[in-house]
Amino acid sequence: MNISLQNVDKVSAVLTVQIEKADYQEKVEKSLKTLRQRVNMPGFRKGMVPMALIKKQYGTSVLVEEVDKLMQEKVGEYIRENNVNMLGTPLPKENNVNFEADENFEFSFDIALAPEFNVELSNNDTVDYYDINVTDEMVDQQVKMYTQRTAKYDKVEEYQENDMLKGLLAELDENGNTKEGGLQVEGAVMMPTYMKNDDQKAIFNGAKTNTVLVFNPATAFDNNEAELASLLKIKKEEVANYKGNFSFQIEEITRMIPGDLNQELFDQVLGEGKAHSEEEFRAQIKETIAKQFEADSDYKFLIDVRNYVVNKIGKLEFADELMKRIMLENNKEKGEEFVAEHYEKSLEELTWHLIKEKLVAANNIKVEQADITNMAKEATRAQFAQYGMINVPDELLENYSKEMLKKRETVEALVNRVVEAKLSEILKGQVTLNHKAVSAEEFNKMFQ
Repeated sequence: MNISLQNVDKVSAVLTVQIEKADYQEKVEKSLKTLRQRVNMPGFRKGMVPMALIKKQYGTSVLVEEVDKLMQEKVGEYIRENNVNMLGTPLPKENNVNFEADENFEFSFDIALAPEFNVELSNNDTVDYYDINVTDEMVDQQVKMYTQRTAKYDKVEEYQENDMLKGLLAELDENGNTKEGGLQVEGAVMMPTYMKNDDQKAIFNGAKTNTVLVFNPATAFDNNEAELASLLKIKKEEVANYKGNFSFQIEEITRMIPGDLNQELFDQVLGEGKAHSEEEFRAQIKETIAKQFEADSDYKFLIDVRNYVVNKIGKLEFADELMKRIMLENNKEKGEEFVAEHYEKSLEELTWHLIKEKLVAANNIKVEQADITNMAKEATRAQFAQYGMINVPDELLENYSKEMLKKRETVEALVNRVVEAKLSEILKGQVTLNHKAVSAEEFNKMFQ
């Protein structure tokens, strides 16, 4: 067998494979013998069909299969051993091969080659890095959430903002009387604080138990179908039938009393002995928020590095016609219109992929199993943190992360996150960071 690669230009080549009978004959004979043991043919016992008949009926298909397997194996070896920086897969040219008449075969493939380029970053390169401010208000909100989790609920006699009301809702007629046959909801629960209309909300100010108030739910909740359907215990499509006033007899007023900022709460949130005062507790909450923001800042930094390096290198040359054929081959069901519409965007992603590969290789970045496991734990920890759960037991993190690692797609995503996290950390030490302090709102607007 002979395999050769001939460059057409800098970004494309033709791979030629010449296969002789000696390359495949033994494999074909072995496959035919194996097939003979399985074939059932009228007039012959299983395994006793003459080889001549086997070759006549199956010889060509076995030959095609074995030559194809051999060619794929050897082409793969050639590409690996010769470090051919190929994009996509080899695309077969129109090969005039006659498997029934010929013994020696020649196949040719079009190869798209990755463009050659260099990428180097140093302290002469300056990239923005956004430091997100952690405000006292953010800390207050987080602390408030923790105290609410340990809150108690008291029954009170007079309504204040954020109290929850329970009572009897009754539909009224045009004269303000209870409508005969109208809608009534026993044990209706609502929080006027969340009403959209201030005038309707004000009706409940200072209301006491056993008071009967009149309000308009449709106006109060700005005709929100979901909220009205929930309050009136009806289907969404029925909401439009109830635009008038309702009476509400208050039977019960419940007030949430936030939990105390005490040692028990500190230990519950942070772990035993991590904070011994409200000041220490708030400091650690602020540090946790800052750490979460740092991950967001690193993500934005990598986006900015990408844009910076792509602009620094300039537009790379690709074998466009070959690349479009490869893209079409991978998206046969979507057709040429899809390729035409998405080709430029795919090149942008490919360009960054090639750049990232060079940066990873240049910085000798490796991904170990421990890295993947730790990233799975950190991803799980971040998910819990979104719900205010900071002090998550290691056993729980371990169990959740093990479930994540059972899915191949999840593992691939985690590997990519590990690579990007390591790359981001290294590049932050190589380039000059132009630190910019921003608010969370300003930072979020950058992604809109």
